[in-house]
Amino acid sequence: MGWLGKYKSRILCDEQKVILKGPNGKRISYKAITTKPSMKLMTMRQLRQHIRKGYETYLCLLKEVNIEEPNIYQIAVVNEFPDVFPEEIPGMPPEREVEFSIELMPGTAPISKAPYRMAPKEMQELKEQLEELLEKGYIRPSVSPWGAPVLFVKKKDGSLRLCIDYRELNQATIKNKYPLPRIDDLFDQLKGASTFSKIDLRSGYHQVRIAEKDVPKTAFRTRYGHYEFTVMPFGLTNAPAVFMDLMNRVFRPYLDTFVVVFIDDILVYSKTPEDHEKHLRLTLQTLRENQLYAKLSKCDFWQDRASFLGHIITQEGVSVDPSKIKAVIEWRAPTSVTDVRSFLGLVGYYQRFVKDFSKIARPLTNLTKKTTKFYWDEDCEAAFQELKKRLTTAPVLTLPSGTEGFDIYSDASKKGLGCVLMQNRKVVAYASRQLKVHEVNYPTHDLELAAVVFALKIWRHYLYGAQCKIYTDHKSLKYIFTQKELNMRQRRWLELLSDYDLEIQYHEGKANVVADALSRKSEHSCRATWILPEELFRDFQRLNLEVKQYGEVDSEIQLCTMTVTPSIFEEIKNGQPGDVKLERIKERMKDGVNGPFMTHEDGSIRYKGRWCVPLKCADIKRQIMEEGHNTPYSVHPGGDKLYKDLKKNFWWPGMKREVAEFVSRCLNCQKVKAERCKSNGLVQPLEVPKWKWDSISMDFVGGLPLTKSGRDKIWVIVDRLTKTARFIPMNETWSMDKLAKAYVKYVVKHHGVPQDIISDRDSRFLSQFWKELQTAMGTKLKLSTAFHPTTDGQTERTIQTLEDMLRACVLDLQGSWDEHLDLIEFSYNNSYHASIRMAPYEALYGQKCRSPLCWGDIVDQVVLGPQYLQDTIEKVKVIQERMKAAQDRQKSYADLGRKPAEFEIGEKVLLKVSPTRGVMRFGKKGKLSPRFIGPYDILEKVGKVAYRLALPTELDKVTNDFKTRYFSTIRFHP
Repeated sequence: MGWLGKYKSRILCDEQKVILKGPNGKRISYKAITTKPSMKLMTMRQLRQHIRKGYETYLCLLKEVNIEEPNIYQIAVVNEFPDVFPEEIPGMPPEREVEFSIELMPGTAPISKAPYRMAPKEMQELKEQLEELLEKGYIRPSVSPWGAPVLFVKKKDGSLRLCIDYRELNQATIKNKYPLPRIDDLFDQLKGASTFSKIDLRSGYHQVRIAEKDVPKTAFRTRYGHYEFTVMPFGLTNAPAVFMDLMNRVFRPYLDTFVVVFIDDILVYSKTPEDHEKHLRLTLQTLRENQLYAKLSKCDFWQDRASFLGHIITQEGVSVDPSKIKAVIEWRAPTSVTDVRSFLGLVGYYQRFVKDFSKIARPLTNLTKKTTKFYWDEDCEAAFQELKKRLTTAPVLTLPSGTEGFDIYSDASKKGLGCVLMQNRKVVAYASRQLKVHEVNYPTHDLELAAVVFALKIWRHYLYGAQCKIYTDHKSLKYIFTQKELNMRQRRWLELLSDYDLEIQYHEGKANVVADALSRKSEHSCRATWILPEELFRDFQRLNLEVKQYGEVDSEIQLCTMTVTPSIFEEIKNGQPGDVKLERIKERMKDGVNGPFMTHEDGSIRYKGRWCVPLKCADIKRQIMEEGHNTPYSVHPGGDKLYKDLKKNFWWPGMKREVAEFVSRCLNCQKVKAERCKSNGLVQPLEVPKWKWDSISMDFVGGLPLTKSGRDKIWVIVDRLTKTARFIPMNETWSMDKLAKAYVKYVVKHHGVPQDIISDRDSRFLSQFWKELQTAMGTKLKLSTAFHPTTDGQTERTIQTLEDMLRACVLDLQGSWDEHLDLIEFSYNNSYHASIRMAPYEALYGQKCRSPLCWGDIVDQVVLGPQYLQDTIEKVKVIQERMKAAQDRQKSYADLGRKPAEFEIGEKVLLKVSPTRGVMRFGKKGKLSPRFIGPYDILEKVGKVAYRLALPTELDKVTNDFKTRYFSTIRFHP
């Protein structure tokens, strides 16, 4: 019995089990075998007899594999906390510091959907899972007006997971902006760790209660009744953020010291086993104190490598988890843009491991652009396979430590920017991206500098305050800090570089092997070596031409090149041999399967009599489309017309799509052809004023007949809150002094000084006198952008009504229009206004106005003191709410068919010339003027949907601020 005592054995008679403790602290369990063996031994002689009698015989090789179920008593430290790893969560979770609540958008009505139909197997599973959830107290019967449908999702092991379809509830929920940690930030904390333990909580969401007031919102409808959750269910939009908040509060003392947490995944890391014992014990004690429970079968303890968030963590660094990229390896070639986005989203998660990721993925990312139609070609397939290959051979990246030894190798090309961060000659991360539209035109010096800035921005958290060397193959960058003449872009970037302790060093391109892939692309030479055949050589000699072979021409001799090219049909015929698709067609034709294809007497393959253009001959296809689209004999026909013209003689797979794309990228077509879609950008309503006559708008009505009193214009001023209008008769020749006096008489005298004035860019409102007058009064001027009258849409609409009333008044009452203007103003202000749902007079004074029509309907009311003030405030609130509702309604109608428009600074856009018939803009007018001019660079963003453009000097009299509705994105010609 001495050895039993030596190994501190425990004998469990009821379980027929003996537990021994080894010298390393690991517990080993031995359990008695009570079942009879299912296998029967036989001798070799018996086996031979069975074979002779014809019995089926199989040869099996048995090998002992050490696969043990995790046993809590065998794991050091963990065996002290069996209550943290129960088979089931004991009862309802306690009241916690964090509880789950559902805040809805104002005005949201309860959402109830009919249950989905289910198969008999699913119905049985639903019944069982509902009973289990009821027994645990996680759900309860409900009478809530809310009700979401349920459905099942199959797990990896084939079992069914109950899911609630909360999509409509999620759309109406105000999103919780609590931040989830960045994955790479979590990994940065693990530098130097050699021992890891991973803890996965058991049904983590079910360990958080729902606020009692929000329980009814989680209700769901089934065939077996109406239920609601008392604990946090899966599928609600704010669940991850709330659970992350809880875990951060629970583990706050230990975060980034020896614990990292991502939602319900906990990783404990230590540099030594001794430290790990302390750290693991503190972690499990924290879980016990907070009554949080883990699932033992999904946990790993005392490991020298850990699988965490799709990565393998070791002492050497971080690498891709092979089990997680299995889905990438088995991914079939995408058949739609959605498939491409899904694939890029998955592989993009690991892009820090893939050198030149953006360069390799370029053919795939091009497919995701809205202007590109889906077409899976050889380049896409090559990129698809290369990304798979790179992920299976991804390197181990070191985890950065300290602030010394950082090196950056950067490089740039006309395709993209690439850089790599190293520390002590070990790779920390790769980064690359494609060039933006405006960056393509950067000079080489600026491109190389852009690569440096790109690296500093994405790795700022490593490099700020640290010494760093930057290696580039562009020698002049060494002198950027002492360069005398800098453009604006370089000055801005130089200011960013000055924040870092860095040294730029020159590194030859051939030595810059790390970032060199982006810059050392094979460029197509402008000159190709061509050895003249002997027959052609002799023919040229007969023409009395001096012929020199390539390489024999003296540098002093100036040559004019004569290019001899065969006809387009000859090129097609010569290009057909070797084309994979056409070769397969030839084989089928040999077997007697012709279909629409035939072999012509000249040996070429034809499709219904048309020339078959090989897929590989992109230059031939481009030449055909160029000839058919933009020559003097074919003046820019549309995509359909061009296709029908070309299809008479030519055919290739995907021809219609390529022709349409070619036409869509033609710059001249973009300038001159009519728009077929709504303008760019969503409507951005103005803010609702807070009080009466705080914000006003104004404009002029001109072109009126001259009256006896010398008036030919009306100054229209409207209060944006109450919609009250003032119509001031005036003359076109009035000075700014007269205008100022009229402004004080009609506005300031009656309503006080407004906070802001919205107007168009009339020369009077742009005058220095008007600006200084308003500045002295403390009023802010808000001018509309160029040719965008909807900014001051309220005044424009008032002017339309005013003009209609003037016409009617002149017809009915005769005489000059200015004689009736006061009555027109009275009538306008006493008429119902749809946006505030009352008359402007009532909105301004708080009661209806007496008029001959309703003389007896208005009863005198005496409201004095605080009650009058309270009534006024309440009425203003009602008006504000009605205006906001009207704005939202108008915005929803106006935004139908529109899309948000976001443009990059430096991006080139086309500018609309004549949005209104008969109006001259930018010196362009008439039938034959282009609809768009440009392209012009975007300088800066001046509003939510407004930008400032770099206009040429001939347009210096035009304001350069424009709404996005007048922009057109350029689709450059391929």
